[in-house]
Amino acid sequence: MAASILSSPCFADDQFTRACVCAQSIPRWENMICLKASIRSGKQQFDTKLYMVPSTIAHRRHWTSRMFASVGSADADTACQENDVSSRASTSRNSTRSEPFLGESRSHSDGAVDFQMQLEELFEEVKTMVKMGSKDEARDLLQANYEFVKEQISEGTKGIEQAATLDIVALGHLLLGDLDLIGRVLDTLQEIVDLLNDDIPVLDSVLTHMGSMYSAMGKYEKSMLVYQRGINLLEKKYGQSSTYLVSPLLGMAKVLGSLHKAKKAVEIYQRAINILESSRGAESEDLVVPLFALGSLLVKEGKAADAESPFLRYTLLSRILSIYSKLYGEGDGRVGMAMASVAHAKCASGKAEEAIDLYKNALQIMKNGSYTKFDDGVMEKMRIDLAELLHVVGRGKEGRQLLEECLLITEKYKGKEHPSSVTHLLNLATSYSQSKNFVEAERLLKTSLEMMRKSGTPGDDGSITFPMLQLAVTLYHLRRDDEAEKVALEALHIRQKAFGKDSIPAGEALDCLVSIQSRLGKADAELLAMLKQMLKIQEDNFGVGSRETMPTLKKIVFYLEKVGRKDEKVFMQKRLAALMKKFKQMVEY
Repeated sequence: MAASILSSPCFADDQFTRACVCAQSIPRWENMICLKASIRSGKQQFDTKLYMVPSTIAHRRHWTSRMFASVGSADADTACQENDVSSRASTSRNSTRSEPFLGESRSHSDGAVDFQMQLEELFEEVKTMVKMGSKDEARDLLQANYEFVKEQISEGTKGIEQAATLDIVALGHLLLGDLDLIGRVLDTLQEIVDLLNDDIPVLDSVLTHMGSMYSAMGKYEKSMLVYQRGINLLEKKYGQSSTYLVSPLLGMAKVLGSLHKAKKAVEIYQRAINILESSRGAESEDLVVPLFALGSLLVKEGKAADAESPFLRYTLLSRILSIYSKLYGEGDGRVGMAMASVAHAKCASGKAEEAIDLYKNALQIMKNGSYTKFDDGVMEKMRIDLAELLHVVGRGKEGRQLLEECLLITEKYKGKEHPSSVTHLLNLATSYSQSKNFVEAERLLKTSLEMMRKSGTPGDDGSITFPMLQLAVTLYHLRRDDEAEKVALEALHIRQKAFGKDSIPAGEALDCLVSIQSRLGKADAELLAMLKQMLKIQEDNFGVGSRETMPTLKKIVFYLEKVGRKDEKVFMQKRLAALMKKFKQMVEY
């Protein structure tokens, strides 16, 4: 949505990130063992070993996960669906790819199968360690395998075995969020892949993973190159209509979207959809991911009207509603999530009342169904999205009831002192501020600050400054300017230390402080100096000719007039007039 419920006059675009429960600790695995597999590639035989955790823990039940976006994210519904379906598609794809991996010479494939199983086991162990909070052990395991492959490479062995192992190591570091380490591993992997012929088994999978990892690192050009090579390889092997193409096609489309090449991205998404439709039917659940992705791309590119029409014609989100309804019944939670996505598209196209009705129906389905728990993160996000929309259309009281419901649910299932409650307290405070009930807003903000401090939130990490600045604004509205100034100054100092003196958060704190100190009668010259500092921050981060600089330029012109610096005032007035003309023409166009 365009606006966030977590906003204030001082920092309209900021959001508060909820704290997470500490990961469960487990004993350190002391003894690693070395497993060995013999793999044949052509006429040459390689011995490749993987460092693994003890085999006694390799067969325990692995955890499964669902990914939920943080509160306030516009794409939580899409992310949840994509993750759920991608997992199933990946499982299906792995099983169906076993025969091509084995190749024609089945008699020489046992070592390859063993090695593939070891790779899968290694990755599963890393995932389990991460889930259990044992990240250092996971890094040790990945590092052991990386070092062994490096030894093999230094001895002149550069084949698919080494590439596949490095692929798993890089994926493990991606899971851990170690982007710096991924870059190092990918550099080594790229050197090997460049030497391999396209007919090498499993190379296509390695290339697809590399494309995804390069994309995660923001290296889109490299991502495009490896995706394209993988697609060319698969087309030669299996034809241009093979379902094996879907995964790299979706990856390439996502990269094209990141590069703002929307037209080409739409073509690629449509190709993936056509392949799935022709091979698995128009009502296959595998269509969910590309349909969601295509719809999200159209909305993000400002084509909400284009996106909504196919939704209603069962080609995008409405098709997903139909697919889920037929597969699981109209009361299933997946139907509710798809309906919430349609509501989001309606909202983006300006049809707020229709979006509100859809959100309400989606929430009712979710409440009645058993697919999600009442305190589920997806339901929480849907309540907040609906509350935000209700505030936008002037139905703040209804929106506030939903926010109170969020708070009560969190307190019931997680406890009254749980850090997750802070988000809901801040949202409620913002709601009360919008309705001019600043007394209640102050109470909620002080409660949230107290909870953050009790939960051990560091005073200098910056997150605590968001409710602090909101409190400063509230105190300003209550005309308690001395208190407001004290809070705003503290927030400014914390932000300058946490984010830097020239950061956007520091600039927002300066903006708030200028408003407060202006009413306190601070010297005009001092206020002008602060405004110029704000202007520099905005120019550095948004550009000299950006829209964000206009309000600050107006204030600077005002104070230049007050201090009698007319020549400088005329110069700033011209800059401001040029910007106003520029953005007026853009709106008219």
